[in-house]
Amino acid sequence: MPRTTSPTTTETTGATETATAAAETDTADTAAAAASSDSSGSSDSLGSLSWEELVTSALLGTDRRPPTPRGGPVPADAAAALLDAAALHTVRQRAGLLPAVPEARPEPAAPDPRPALPEAARHRLAHLLADRAAPSGGGRRGAAPDLTELIPQWLATANRKGFRAPAALLPPLLDAARARTDLRPQALAFAGPRGLWLAGLNPDWKFALRGAASGALHHDITDPEAVGRLWEEGLFAERVALLDAVRAQDPAAALALLSTTWSAERAEDRLMFLDSLRSGLGGDDEPFLEQALSDRSRNVRATAAELLSALPESALAGRMAARATSCVNPDRTGDSTAIAVEAPHECDAGMQRDGVAAVPPTGRGERSWWLGQLVEATPLGVWEERFGGRTAEEVVALPVADDWAGELHAAWCRAAVRQRNPQWARALLGRPSAPPASGPGTASIAERSKLLAILDQAERASWVAEFIAAHGLSEAFQLLGVCTVPWAGPLGRAVVDALDIARDGGSYPWSFSGVMGLAERCLDPAEADRLEVLTAAQDEQEGASPGAGGYWSEAFQRLVSTLRLRAAMEAELMS
Repeated sequence: MPRTTSPTTTETTGATETATAAAETDTADTAAAAASSDSSGSSDSLGSLSWEELVTSALLGTDRRPPTPRGGPVPADAAAALLDAAALHTVRQRAGLLPAVPEARPEPAAPDPRPALPEAARHRLAHLLADRAAPSGGGRRGAAPDLTELIPQWLATANRKGFRAPAALLPPLLDAARARTDLRPQALAFAGPRGLWLAGLNPDWKFALRGAASGALHHDITDPEAVGRLWEEGLFAERVALLDAVRAQDPAAALALLSTTWSAERAEDRLMFLDSLRSGLGGDDEPFLEQALSDRSRNVRATAAELLSALPESALAGRMAARATSCVNPDRTGDSTAIAVEAPHECDAGMQRDGVAAVPPTGRGERSWWLGQLVEATPLGVWEERFGGRTAEEVVALPVADDWAGELHAAWCRAAVRQRNPQWARALLGRPSAPPASGPGTASIAERSKLLAILDQAERASWVAEFIAAHGLSEAFQLLGVCTVPWAGPLGRAVVDALDIARDGGSYPWSFSGVMGLAERCLDPAEADRLEVLTAAQDEQEGASPGAGGYWSEAFQRLVSTLRLRAAMEAELMS
């Protein structure tokens, strides 16, 4: 394996060792010469002085502090006598040294059965990691691809193909993961057991060991005795990883394991363990979560209530529905139906036990705060039944009295996200071509992103593509972040068309740099040839930003070059 010491450190250490050895050799030679000479026996007479006394004499000067034994004569040449005595001390110390006991050799790394990288892909990874370490020049990016931003994609593809990391590239790979936390999951998966072995030998890479404890290593859960021992004796991160692994295979077994030590766990640990129950959450978890509603920790109680509210058939969901439907009711006037809202007047002990926070954030009214929490925890199907069998889209479209629409719709949005309900998410998103402020759910792009994440990949991409076509890119950045990579054809074309329109309109190109950078990573590489026409520089338009044409040309050249490089990387990992 490569040494982890940097070249500069190695060279400095080597130079120091060489100088020290030379000095000791010279000193030993001086001592030998002194021992063989008969200079009035001065060296022998000074041999009784300690090393500390010799050092003191050297620091103060032999004129002020001659190197003289107590009651002995002052040497004629004090300086020479001091050096002779120091040489004799050095010989004695060297002669009295015992050989160092060698440390035990480390155990070899566990075998990694994954296939080796193709040669072209290995060279590509070395190039990407070397570019990461190169100093950045700053300023304009120019037309060259940003290789640093391609490392995550390269690692994701290599892991998907099942390759192992080359041994010689493990140090720069671990250095890259040390500098960028976003690289760590993929980098550690690619590094495999040999990377973890190497990290154990270098304190600079100890983050890899923490990552391994939190899930990079797969626990063997087939041995109940080993599982129980690790659960009782393991580090906290190891126990979380173990609980997640057991939960993925057998939710009931994970709940039973957690129950054995629940009452003895710290509050912050109980909260993390409870969060593991989100995976595979079902009706069998309800009794345990009901007990957690009486936990000493407010955060544990709130999380338990949130999990129970995601179970439509749970007793807590029923209690919250009863409270919410006493506040939100149909208001039938003539042939029309509206929604009447009467927010709760108090937050009683029962509401607080079921997870309703009594104290609102700064700037929020108490009653609206309580109402939002009740509606958020109510199963969404209750409202379809409450309003005469109307669909989610029809319920959301009903007028809401007394300016409660914003609060009610925002609570429904949170409920749709919590309950992963695509019908309600679709209804609350509304038509993508409609102005965001007039939408049925929320004008918040962040909330819309959460709703979009509930829809399937194709529908998500189609909705965002229509949104961009209608409203441009200025509000779409967060929406693009929840779309699957590579972007589907319609979405990719919508992004490129919007960028082209912005260029033709003389907009500042740097205001779209975020979207352009996202396109470099997310567009389908097959789009490169179609985009070639956009790389040509345009004449400066009247009223356009000075130099905008050159910036846009560079940006599209960089986009095309990056897409082609991504295609080449994919091909190299296929060979």
